[in-house]
Amino acid sequence: MTGPTGAADEPMGAPVRVNLASGLYDRMQALYTGEVKPRGIDLNFIVNDDPRNIFNRMSATQEFDVAEMSCSDYIARLSVQKDETPFIAIPVYPARCFRHGYITVDRRAGIREPKDLEGKRIGLPRYTMTATVWIRGILQHEFGVDLSRIHWVEGQINGTGLHGEPGVMPLLREVPITVNQTGRSLSDLIDKHEIDAIIGTSVPDSRHHNPDIVRLFPDFREREKEYYRRTGQFPIMHCIVIRRSLYEQHPFIAKSLFEAFCESKHVAIRHMRYIAIPRYMLPWMHDDIDEIDAVFGRDPFPYGIEAGRRNFEAFQQYMVEHGILAKAMPVESLFADIGGSTMT
Repeated sequence: MTGPTGAADEPMGAPVRVNLASGLYDRMQALYTGEVKPRGIDLNFIVNDDPRNIFNRMSATQEFDVAEMSCSDYIARLSVQKDETPFIAIPVYPARCFRHGYITVDRRAGIREPKDLEGKRIGLPRYTMTATVWIRGILQHEFGVDLSRIHWVEGQINGTGLHGEPGVMPLLREVPITVNQTGRSLSDLIDKHEIDAIIGTSVPDSRHHNPDIVRLFPDFREREKEYYRRTGQFPIMHCIVIRRSLYEQHPFIAKSLFEAFCESKHVAIRHMRYIAIPRYMLPWMHDDIDEIDAVFGRDPFPYGIEAGRRNFEAFQQYMVEHGILAKAMPVESLFADIGGSTMT
């Protein structure tokens, strides 16, 4: 997918003013402080650590020039609207997260292994959100869980009401989903044995006082490392999108931003590895870095199309199987033209 003239060179003249909305991840810090400046761009970094708030605002009104975006929301919309989609992605992945540790079950429901989830009522923030697509895909393909035998209950895990606004794209087939309208959280429902399990982006607070509410995989860290070594998948949650009208006016910004995001990440990696002054409150930081190197190599968060290819192939397969996507698209078609950029 390219702009009207491809990845054009940086134009002469005043830099293009660009508002970027994103969480302040460590890999974004150098962009926020100005240590890294994208070529030809005057960047205004708007910190927002509520990603769903960013997604909703970008989807509804394209409020920002550039923003963090849910992969599932973006891909579903692109599959239907094609070049009419109001934004276009670059292969920068600010959020990746393994998900084995985000499956919480009620032992009173007799759940001891993944197949026991069949026939149960499972809470989740949103059926279409990236995290729950990954978890369902893992349950289905890694553990043989028949997803058609599960009834889903949508709502906030540790709050009341819905998790953000309803999805932009409707599901392509009927799925048994009930919206939690009890005025209580999913955490409260599993505590009272009204649902049997929860999947999503957090674990229920009720596990702190109810010993029957536990992780399905208490050894999730070792399972996730094995899963990565075997499949190469470190699930991508979010990408970065550009407002399409701005991209078509200044196509060079796709390459410029991509390279700046890469450089900012490299700065973060360099700071992380300087453990004479530890950047994070991790008492065994030196050991954590050794583990990162042993599992991922020097860079656990690679950017670029090739770095995300297997991820997006598997993820789109799950979206199709779950009735969110009609058919998978070529991975290259998901992203703007960044020319010959090789930075990751």
